[in-house]
Amino acid sequence: MTQVKKEVQGNMKVEDRKKRMLLAAIAVVGVLLAVGIHYVVSQHTASSKKNLIPTVATAAVSKADLIKKISLVGQTVPQAQIDVAAKYQGRVTGVFADLGQAVEPGQVLVTEDTQDADLNVMQNQQAYQQASADAKTMAVQQTANYDKASADYHKALASYERNKQVFDVGGITEDALDTSAQQLADAKASLDMIQNQMEDGVPSSVSSAQASAAKAGKMMESAQKQRNDLILTAASSGLIGYRQVEIGDMVSAGQKLMSIYDNRRLYVDCQAAEQDLPAFSLTMPIDVSIDSLGKSITGQVIYISPIVDPTSLMYTVRIAIDNSAGDLKSGMFARALLNSVLRPQALLIPKAAVLEKDGAEYVFVVDDKNKVTQKTIKTGAKGDSQVEILSGLAEGEQVAVTNMSRLRDGLTVQVEAPADGQEGSK
Repeated sequence: MTQVKKEVQGNMKVEDRKKRMLLAAIAVVGVLLAVGIHYVVSQHTASSKKNLIPTVATAAVSKADLIKKISLVGQTVPQAQIDVAAKYQGRVTGVFADLGQAVEPGQVLVTEDTQDADLNVMQNQQAYQQASADAKTMAVQQTANYDKASADYHKALASYERNKQVFDVGGITEDALDTSAQQLADAKASLDMIQNQMEDGVPSSVSSAQASAAKAGKMMESAQKQRNDLILTAASSGLIGYRQVEIGDMVSAGQKLMSIYDNRRLYVDCQAAEQDLPAFSLTMPIDVSIDSLGKSITGQVIYISPIVDPTSLMYTVRIAIDNSAGDLKSGMFARALLNSVLRPQALLIPKAAVLEKDGAEYVFVVDDKNKVTQKTIKTGAKGDSQVEILSGLAEGEQVAVTNMSRLRDGLTVQVEAPADGQEGSK
């Protein structure tokens, strides 16, 4: 009995030790867990406090040329596009140029039937010749009439003067003298009548005949010109880019038959905004890129429109490019890029640094101790990525360009290290 009692007590002591050891282990684990949680919480708190300080990138206020890139687009257009059209209705008797053929000035392209025109020319030539002959005949006749009237007058005058001398000595009667005086008066009237019909020494009948001859000559010239207009020639050198005519066609007046394109020099017409116009000047060189050919050609500004297009509110800038090689075609897409200096050596900061509130512009300046100060500024011209500073900043100051929404006056920040090769950052 005693032995059994001892064994039971011994087992109870073993169980007690195991419980104590288990409790001790649980206590140790609890302590370790509490220490770990405290460490994690401490680290998280420290990290949160650190994250409350904004990190910003800065840029220096510096002097440089304010650049704005102006992009122009357009299509190539030929130096000349000359449409060949029929001036008169008629039947086509000849076509002497094909599509793509090179032509020279004066080269015959199309002819119309000239038979009726030839007859008209012949009739007018004959009418002119007749009128010219009549004018010459009239001139000769009037000259003869004048010469005869003048001779008769001088003869009558001499006869009267002689008779007057004879009468004075009683050699003839008074009736004979009166007869001589009447003959002189008749001769004078005939001469005066012819002289009164003259203008600048030419009788009016002769002038009328000469005018009729001149009119007939003009009608002959008109008929000849009408006949010549039935033969259509090239007014300029170039290539035939349009042809819509065949032999035997009946064409009407004004109908376009062919077009000549002169591509030796091409133009690119581009649209420019009003604020970009100061960047352009006549004769200035500008590089034009032809995408389809993968090449760039130096052109020259030859025209800037003096008025704005009322529809697009843009101005036209025409650039001339040489095409003596002949590889450019009309209608090709072209681009031009111009770096315009809006302000030389101006005080500049990035556009990203400028904020606006209630109509006022301001920036955040970061000093050597990473402290932020809000400053009101006044800006001027704006380029592609920078803006001109007129007042409020000094050269060399650093302005924040990132994380702007988290900044406020008096805040301390962390400044990002500048990237390799980046200038003007703190």
